[in-house]
Amino acid sequence: MKKMTMGLLLCWLALQGIAAEQLNWMTDLPKAQARAKAENKLVFMDFMGSDWCVSCKQLDDEVLSTPEFAQYAAKNLVLVQVDFPSHKKLSAKLKRANEALSDKYDIQGYPTVIVLNGEGKKVGELGYQKGGPAPFIEALEKMKK
Repeated sequence: MKKMTMGLLLCWLALQGIAAEQLNWMTDLPKAQARAKAENKLVFMDFMGSDWCVSCKQLDDEVLSTPEFAQYAAKNLVLVQVDFPSHKKLSAKLKRANEALSDKYDIQGYPTVIVLNGEGKKVGELGYQKGGPAPFIEALEKMKK
């Protein structure tokens, strides 16, 4: 009985750790840039079609939803979601802001990740790539230098 109780307790603690790793996505780029500058982090803008884009869902499942990425993001990134859903409704203000960002960064397909430094200068661009979080994080590390 003690072993079972201890096992359940360990499982619960592990789940709490995973829950604590939840990503904090913003939708306001100016606020994200201010936060990135203050915290000496990069801005990670994920241009996506959340409810229709297959590659976007793969990027989320294989990279963005992993504990490894969540840990990395918490220390190094301010996350901005720039969504272009097919079925989900966005406010008119958010839709206009997302369209303006898409035009500014000349987004040609989804998913596209644009990475900015705290000053707002583009330091890199990524898309979906196979291999899970490790190569994705490695590419982000190169952008920090």
